[in-house]
Amino acid sequence: MQDIKKIMVPVDFFQHTEDLTAFAIDIAKKLGAQITFVHVVEKVATYSEAYPASFMEVDEELRGLAQKKMTALLEQNQATCPGCEGRVLRGDVADSLVEHVENQKMDLVIMGTHGAKGIEKILLGSVAERVLKRASCPILIFNPYKGERGYQITEPLNVTIQPV
Repeated sequence: MQDIKKIMVPVDFFQHTEDLTAFAIDIAKKLGAQITFVHVVEKVATYSEAYPASFMEVDEELRGLAQKKMTALLEQNQATCPGCEGRVLRGDVADSLVEHVENQKMDLVIMGTHGAKGIEKILLGSVAERVLKRASCPILIFNPYKGERGYQITEPLNVTIQPV
């Protein structure tokens, strides 16, 4: 089995980011791995040339806000995750995540799912599913809706996590 030394953790700064972060840090500690948290800001669509400056301003404002949130996430977890890094990317979320995995030669991705079902999944799609299908490294999906945040790994990872 390949050593897992570099873990990418995509974050959206929504409801379950804190749970995902704590879970990923716990896994990284057990593996002796480095975490890079990644957030992707989708580009603001420019359908018209009439207002390009305002679209660019909104795009920069969103990127700046995301960078502030990433900085806060890193500061909040500095004690439990020394050396963790954060990146804010721009583009399509799934494409950007897969590209980052390839460019940075990540060994594992730990990402959350929103648990979309039915028409919501059809209309919105699943970033986790698209990354899972395209990334070249293993993906560990964290489901915050299963039980009470009670994921706890008490056995060695080679016993707990089995290949499919």
